[in-house]
Amino acid sequence: MNRLGGSGVRVSALSFGAAAIGNLYTEVGEEQAHEAVEAAWQRGIRYFDTAPHYGLGLSERRLGAALRGHPRDRYTVSTKVGRRLEPSDGTGDDLAGGFAVPATHRRVWDFSADGIRRTLESSLERLGLDRVDIVYLHDPDEHAEWAFREGYPALERLRSEGVVGAIGAGMNQAEMLTRFVRDTDVDVVLCAGRYTLLDQSALTGLLPAAHERGKSVVIGGAFNSGLLANPQPGAKYNYTVAPSDLVQRALRLKSVAHRHGTTLRAAALAFCAAHPAVASVLVGARSAHEVRDCAHQFAARVPAGFWQDLRAKGLLPADAPVPAEEPARTPSSAPSDAPSDAPSKAPSEAPAKEPS
Repeated sequence: MNRLGGSGVRVSALSFGAAAIGNLYTEVGEEQAHEAVEAAWQRGIRYFDTAPHYGLGLSERRLGAALRGHPRDRYTVSTKVGRRLEPSDGTGDDLAGGFAVPATHRRVWDFSADGIRRTLESSLERLGLDRVDIVYLHDPDEHAEWAFREGYPALERLRSEGVVGAIGAGMNQAEMLTRFVRDTDVDVVLCAGRYTLLDQSALTGLLPAAHERGKSVVIGGAFNSGLLANPQPGAKYNYTVAPSDLVQRALRLKSVAHRHGTTLRAAALAFCAAHPAVASVLVGARSAHEVRDCAHQFAARVPAGFWQDLRAKGLLPADAPVPAEEPARTPSSAPSDAPSDAPSKAPSEAPAKEPS
């Protein structure tokens, strides 16, 4: 388990993103959602991320119900604030928002101190928990000054009061997250899609800044919405259909992986985990099968020759840390509270600098 920044909160190196069980794009049954969370637990995953935005609260309700049978001190939960849910007339669906659920609520941007407390209280009620471990400001892209002026100080107060253990921001960009790391006392930021085998934009500012300041980064979107999981025409990239040039680049990456006896999925996950600032790789899953596959791919060894080949072909920057090839893990390498197949983070070839 990896500690987040200077906080006492710890996360598993592979984590479960619960957007999909909130009916992201398509419906997921109650039993299937429960089985997905349980499969994550059985594979040693102990960090679970959700948000009110995901299925208008459905993700939080399902995640809380699935975790109810497990000891509260054995897992870490994060949720997000900034999108407050208000009841609506319930007609129609939320497919325009990305989720196959009835439109029982509407989202209201609210980074005020009162709005953040109200949003968190509602999340706790849906989760059925008396606390969450991490709270992120959720996608403040168009509300930056509001988030920095009111939202962030509200999170700081919640942390100082002991209501939450760690605070941060979660976004699909690296630039504003770098500002959070440099200008505030966040413990962690969640960066989705900006540090992958197809997009290393977080490498120039965010990741070095976090490492230098002793802050942690959780990487989401390791597969860039699916293109790196199964590259083919029509695959999604950043939540929309991937352009043909990126499909071809992903197919080249897949071909190199195949030549080295590994999979593109394993390489994509290993790459995200290799940077010393990264505490966890967050993967969304909608079924037990997808969870088991992700855990298997995360634990797989990716040959050193694969990374060398990518660099030689100009498919990977020379300064991007990559995992060192390591022997298969033994049961003793798993966390003490996890089964022997629990995911563990591969070491980086780059020397790790101690947080300042």
